[in-house]
Amino acid sequence: MYRPDVEAIGGSLTASALVAALPLLALFVLLGWLRITAWIAGLVALGVALIVAVAGFAMPVDQALVVTSWGAAFGFFPILWIVINAIWVYNMTVETGHFDVLRRSFATISDDMRIQAIIIAFCFGALLEALAGFGTPVAITSVMLIALGFRPLKAAVLALVANTAPVAFGALATPIVTLSEVTRSAVPQGQREQFSQENLGALVGHQTPVLALFVPLVLVFIIDGRRGLRQTWLPALVCGATFAVAQWLTATYYSVQLTDIVASLLAALAVVGLLRVWRPAEGYTDADQDADRDGDPSPLGSSSAPGAGGVRTETRTDAPAVPDTGAEVAKAYSPYLVIIAIFSIAQIPAIKAALEKKPWAYEFTWPGLDLVSASGAPPAPYLFNWLAAAGTLTIVAGLITMPIIGISPARALKTYAATYKQLLPAIVTVMAVLALAYVMNNSGQTGALGNWLAAAGSAFAILSPVLGWLGVAVTGSDTSSNSLFGALQVTAAEQAGLDPALMAASNSSGGVLGKMISPQNLAIAAAAVGMAGREGDLFRKVVGWSIGLLVIMCALVYLQTNVLEWMLP
Repeated sequence: MYRPDVEAIGGSLTASALVAALPLLALFVLLGWLRITAWIAGLVALGVALIVAVAGFAMPVDQALVVTSWGAAFGFFPILWIVINAIWVYNMTVETGHFDVLRRSFATISDDMRIQAIIIAFCFGALLEALAGFGTPVAITSVMLIALGFRPLKAAVLALVANTAPVAFGALATPIVTLSEVTRSAVPQGQREQFSQENLGALVGHQTPVLALFVPLVLVFIIDGRRGLRQTWLPALVCGATFAVAQWLTATYYSVQLTDIVASLLAALAVVGLLRVWRPAEGYTDADQDADRDGDPSPLGSSSAPGAGGVRTETRTDAPAVPDTGAEVAKAYSPYLVIIAIFSIAQIPAIKAALEKKPWAYEFTWPGLDLVSASGAPPAPYLFNWLAAAGTLTIVAGLITMPIIGISPARALKTYAATYKQLLPAIVTVMAVLALAYVMNNSGQTGALGNWLAAAGSAFAILSPVLGWLGVAVTGSDTSSNSLFGALQVTAAEQAGLDPALMAASNSSGGVLGKMISPQNLAIAAAAVGMAGREGDLFRKVVGWSIGLLVIMCALVYLQTNVLEWMLP
């Protein structure tokens, strides 16, 4: 039976950590410097991890290959199973034109562009992040903002900055699900409960809401500077505070998967309700942008660009010949309401308990595994909860949605097949990165890095969010960052005498701030607004906000380890 040794390289922890860093270094160089396609970079980094595991950490070849298949399988189910089916539901609304109805309904809420940005970039972007994630909100909301008159550069910047606070719970909490699985597999049986989805989600839900308070205010400042803050601070604060409280309560007491859905909808409703009794003293329209174009090209009449993993985003600016009826608007909102209803029903204790039993769920040790962790703990079981899985519940919601939006089974099936084709690069990327993480975790590479970083002592609490930020900045995914660094955070925290669950959660919370500067997201935003090749311009516009908000998160996490312990669940 294989048992990893964290000092496998010459009996030295430092040498072992340096060698263990090679797969991550390969991934970072390929993605961040050479700008190699993500799926190729993921496969190459996986190859490096396998070589290091076998040649450096003495892992048997058969165990290295079995662990690779284990990680890749988890990458597809439940992670990609969520993403694929969520994007399928979205693609059906694009196919039937109901997404355009939804866009036009947003435009009727307010003619003030600052408030439109709050509702579309932040609230609706958070809803898209909750349902699909992986860059989809940036691609879609940036094009929607252009359709409402925003300059392309500003639209892209707004979409990137807004896509922060919701990211940790994106794609029906896929990053949290991944973090839970990766960390549970790295600790003994008796410690796994603290790394459950519910506990990690609650911890993240006590960190990212702080960001939510600031982000809508940042958006209005980006649009209209100090005047924007002075005139529209109230809707921005109402939006941020409502989202923060809803995210906090939902993640802690109700459902990790529904956290961003509930928070985004309540935040939007709060702003709409406020606008019934309050309006800004002065509006902000197209003409106000002319004084500060900042080299921005003219608005585009339409855009069709690839989103995350090839997700289609089509938005037409032409108004319908006949205004949308109330029935059509209701149909446009129906997919999101159906998803909320299905997931809410699945959270009823009796139903949830029934779905967690056979034949709806199976838990087993991955076939062929013959290893333990460095501490001697057996590998975590693989849970195949095929009916209760978020991806399966999303399919059920999609099937219910089909007759409501008027799409035939044949057309829906064609859209489903097209969704797989669109997401093929993303599928390979996620499976490769999860396989990479599993190889590193089970061969001792992650343990070597974690033990080495633990030398920072209590100061590791400040480094913890930075690691997550770096991971997302390079990979473009909070899910990928959690899979890479989740177990490392736990190991380092235990050695440094810190709460390992809190540090694992901080990886995800810090990671959300790397999203806006990741090459993947910058490329998606630039392509969506017709600025391909100008990713550097976008980077310079958002990097300051990314670092500034990261400093706030680092300070919060550090204080939560000693001064603000009372605010943790």
